[in-house]
Amino acid sequence: MTQSMLAPDLVFAELASDERIKRTVQALEANGIQVMVADNIEEAKEALFDTIPEGAEVFTATSKTLEKLGVLPEIDKRYDSIRVRLAEMDPNKQWREMVKLGAVPEYTVGSVHAVTEDGMVVIASNTGSQLSGYAAGAAHVVWVVGAQKIVGDLDEAMRRIYEYSLPLEDARALEAYGMNSNVSKLLIVHKDPNPGRTTMIIVKENLGF
Repeated sequence: MTQSMLAPDLVFAELASDERIKRTVQALEANGIQVMVADNIEEAKEALFDTIPEGAEVFTATSKTLEKLGVLPEIDKRYDSIRVRLAEMDPNKQWREMVKLGAVPEYTVGSVHAVTEDGMVVIASNTGSQLSGYAAGAAHVVWVVGAQKIVGDLDEAMRRIYEYSLPLEDARALEAYGMNSNVSKLLIVHKDPNPGRTTMIIVKENLGF
């Protein structure tokens, strides 16, 4: 199969209003997640690079949001990029070492699939490679999130993942790898008990899935 049979529900591509963003920010911060709101991509880039100190060790999760933001080459240049180090390693001989590098970086940067107005964050994954760093392994987590990912509650977050994110990721996986994607693993973050560890940059643009 070279074409996905899944069709995304485009209602989940609509940007949240300023009022919904405000409620979501307040709930996230009450749950221990620092939040910055950017009006556009340029502001989001500036916020991202201001958040991560020069020369820090950074792992970038696979993310259409980061691709659209256009920050991946700059991250590889400006920081101690784990992706650059991984590209130089042999997965046949160094697989366990490669997994550990991605699981426990100083900073892990990526995105999420849904953010609820009461401050929960949901990330879906096929392989789960980014989830350990998000949950506990990374010293610091930075998520860049398009405002279309804000939903009312956890039930709506699950609908967004299966009815919008999965169809788009399925099409991407077929094009990139020749195989379908799956929601194999889910991470639900209710709060971060370590204030200051996790930062979310909400962008008032449609970024990623």
